[in-house]
Amino acid sequence: MRIRTFLTMILLAAAAGAFTQDAPLDAAAIARLKKGVAEAAVSTSTIIANFTQEKEMSILDEKIRSSGTFYFKKEKMLRWEYIKPYSYIIVINNDRITMRDEKKTTQADSRNSKLFSQVNSIMVGSIRGTLLNDEQNYRMSFHDGKSAWVARLAPLTPPLNTSLKEITLFFSKQDFSVDRLEMMENTGDRTVIIFTEKRFNQPVADEKFVLH
Repeated sequence: MRIRTFLTMILLAAAAGAFTQDAPLDAAAIARLKKGVAEAAVSTSTIIANFTQEKEMSILDEKIRSSGTFYFKKEKMLRWEYIKPYSYIIVINNDRITMRDEKKTTQADSRNSKLFSQVNSIMVGSIRGTLLNDEQNYRMSFHDGKSAWVARLAPLTPPLNTSLKEITLFFSKQDFSVDRLEMMENTGDRTVIIFTEKRFNQPVADEKFVLH
């Protein structure tokens, strides 16, 4: 599977509505945001959520829309189960990536690809809150988006910065979880994932993160 296809399928996160950049947060507000996200992550062992994804590509007139169910379980287990417009599943279990469509199942080891490893770190880090402290690999700015706290991250290191221009995370002002994730590629293509009906700390079997 090509890198762009992989990014399109898994990148990732939020409540529907208009999220517009507003006033930059001062140092004290940034500290409160990071603290709230970190505390929420500590208290969260699992997440189940519905998601919708839109992909805007310069070569297409219409957006590519898909939807499904997302699962997360500490420490590093994720499952993206696409239901519409077709069935497709991506599971990340620690460093092992497994993808299954209607025809076959394929596997990859993120440790053998620095890009896959960094993509996995983005996904896990956005949930666990660690991404907001990674100033070595990202240039960051923080804003009050009125409906959510907004964190904009520009990748600084290869290979991620060769593919992505900016990552934008929208954190709920109610529970500090990720509502929305936007990925802007250097080509101008854009992926938006919105999470709804989030359920926290419900039982999720380990078998959810194994594909055969």
